[in-house]
Amino acid sequence: MKTKWGSCNPQTSSFWFNLELVKQPPACIECIVVHDLMHLVKRHHNDHFTTLLDQHLPNWRSLQLLLNQSVLVHERRGGELVFI
Repeated sequence: MKTKWGSCNPQTSSFWFNLELVKQPPACIECIVVHDLMHLVKRHHNDHFTTLLDQHLPNWRSLQLLLNQSVLVHERRGGELVFI
Protein backbone atom coordinates (compact mmCIF):
# COMPACT_ATOMS: atom_id res chain seq x y z
CA MET A 1 0.00 0.00 0.00
CA LYS A 2 1.43 3.35 -0.97
CA THR A 3 -0.78 5.45 1.29
CA LYS A 4 -0.02 5.52 4.97
CA TRP A 5 -2.88 3.87 6.85
CA GLY A 6 -5.75 3.44 4.44
CA SER A 7 -7.59 4.77 1.46
CA CYS A 8 -11.08 4.94 0.06
CA ASN A 9 -12.52 5.05 -3.45
CA PRO A 10 -15.87 6.84 -3.03
CA GLN A 11 -16.99 5.94 -6.57
CA THR A 12 -16.88 2.20 -5.86
CA SER A 13 -17.25 2.41 -2.05
CA SER A 14 -14.03 0.41 -1.77
CA PHE A 15 -11.63 0.61 1.17
CA TRP A 16 -8.03 -0.49 1.58
CA PHE A 17 -6.28 -0.64 4.94
CA ASN A 18 -2.62 -1.17 5.65
CA LEU A 19 -2.08 -4.41 7.56
CA GLU A 20 0.22 -2.56 9.97
CA LEU A 21 -2.91 -0.88 11.31
CA VAL A 22 -3.74 -3.99 13.36
CA LYS A 23 -0.74 -3.18 15.57
CA GLN A 24 -2.37 0.08 16.66
CA PRO A 25 -4.81 0.65 19.54
CA PRO A 26 -8.48 0.00 18.69
CA ALA A 27 -9.29 3.72 18.93
CA CYS A 28 -6.73 4.45 16.20
CA ILE A 29 -8.20 1.76 13.97
CA GLU A 30 -11.63 3.30 14.54
CA CYS A 31 -10.22 6.70 13.59
CA ILE A 32 -8.96 5.44 10.23
CA VAL A 33 -12.21 3.59 9.49
CA VAL A 34 -14.35 6.63 10.38
CA HIS A 35 -12.04 8.91 8.37
CA ASP A 36 -12.41 6.75 5.28
CA LEU A 37 -16.17 6.35 5.77
CA MET A 38 -16.48 10.13 5.80
CA HIS A 39 -14.98 10.11 2.30
CA LEU A 40 -18.19 8.46 1.13
CA VAL A 41 -19.95 11.68 2.15
CA LYS A 42 -17.25 14.22 1.33
CA ARG A 43 -14.39 13.34 -0.99
CA HIS A 44 -11.87 16.05 -0.12
CA HIS A 45 -10.35 17.17 3.18
CA ASN A 46 -12.21 20.44 3.41
CA ASP A 47 -14.08 22.24 6.20
CA HIS A 48 -17.20 20.12 5.74
CA PHE A 49 -15.11 16.95 5.98
CA THR A 50 -13.49 18.19 9.20
CA THR A 51 -16.90 19.10 10.64
CA LEU A 52 -18.15 15.58 9.92
CA LEU A 53 -15.15 14.08 11.68
CA ASP A 54 -15.69 16.39 14.65
CA GLN A 55 -19.31 15.25 14.88
CA HIS A 56 -18.65 11.53 14.59
CA LEU A 57 -15.27 11.18 16.29
CA PRO A 58 -14.48 14.25 18.43
CA ASN A 59 -11.02 12.97 19.48
CA TRP A 60 -9.82 12.27 15.94
CA ARG A 61 -7.08 14.91 16.09
CA SER A 62 -5.33 13.30 19.07
CA LEU A 63 -5.65 9.86 17.47
CA GLN A 64 -4.22 11.21 14.22
CA LEU A 65 -1.22 12.58 16.14
CA LEU A 66 -0.68 9.19 17.75
CA LEU A 67 -0.81 7.44 14.37
CA ASN A 68 1.53 10.00 12.78
CA GLN A 69 4.11 9.23 15.47
CA SER A 70 3.99 5.50 14.71
CA VAL A 71 6.61 3.86 12.54
CA LEU A 72 5.03 2.18 9.55
CA VAL A 73 6.70 -0.24 7.15
CA HIS A 74 5.90 1.31 3.80
CA GLU A 75 7.42 -0.94 1.16
CA ARG A 76 10.44 -2.99 0.23
CA ARG A 77 13.04 -1.55 -2.11
CA GLY A 78 15.76 -3.86 -3.26
CA GLY A 79 15.12 -6.22 -0.35
CA GLU A 80 15.42 -3.38 2.17
CA LEU A 81 12.50 -2.22 4.32
CA VAL A 82 11.71 1.46 3.96
CA PHE A 83 10.13 3.14 6.99
CA ILE A 84 8.07 6.31 6.92
